[in-house]
Amino acid sequence: MALLLLKLSLTPILIGGASLAARRWGPSIGGWLVALPLTSGPVALYLALDQGYAFAAGAAKGSIAGLLGDATFALAYGLIARRAGWPASVTCGFAAFGVTALAMQPVLPAPAIVVFAVVAAAMAICLALAVPAPASGEATPAPAWDIPARMVVGTAIVLAITAAAQTLGPSLSGLLAAFPVYVTVLAVFAHRLEGPGPAIHVVRGLQMGLFGTIVFFLVINASIERLGVVVAFGAGLLAVVLVQAVSLRLLRRPVDPAVSAP
Repeated sequence: MALLLLKLSLTPILIGGASLAARRWGPSIGGWLVALPLTSGPVALYLALDQGYAFAAGAAKGSIAGLLGDATFALAYGLIARRAGWPASVTCGFAAFGVTALAMQPVLPAPAIVVFAVVAAAMAICLALAVPAPASGEATPAPAWDIPARMVVGTAIVLAITAAAQTLGPSLSGLLAAFPVYVTVLAVFAHRLEGPGPAIHVVRGLQMGLFGTIVFFLVINASIERLGVVVAFGAGLLAVVLVQAVSLRLLRRPVDPAVSAP
């Protein structure tokens, strides 16, 4: 019962807080924020408490692989959004995630540091190939139901993944925990109301923010079995703060108009 209450309280608080911050600071920061382990982190914590530390370590390695799918989702969405609407963009993004998840299956049996190195290098390539984010325009107010809907959907996903964890196994549980649900909501909403520019900002912010999250899961994988859940997650969160401070500074650099022009 205590674990269920933790799932029902922590997850919506994290998602709601990130969504409010995204409204305040714009779509790029929104995408950057949802790159944080807002869903996959709580899933890893719940798995550690429910399935044991070894299972959580395996799920953390799966999440590292899954986060590359987020990077390829962002790359595909941004490329397609320049010429098509949100249905085609999100369909191609999901296809990119699925192809990446399949491509990472032969890599998953390798040590976590090898999976991390492959994913980090591939993320850097995706970022280099990404569509330059255009200059931001005036934001469109979001409806009142937006944030509550995100909280409900996110909590349902966490409950579903943790309930199915025993059947899925650690690697697949971790990989699916990285599915780009929140960035999809942010990007599609921005795309429908404001056009492709803000949506590209969202996915570009996601790409920048993912580097801190793969470091988070590497720390969890390397330390949870030896040091326990408190120390492992504390060290992982510290690592996220350090890496994200750098990525946020890079994300907020002024855009060169010559680069962002079509």
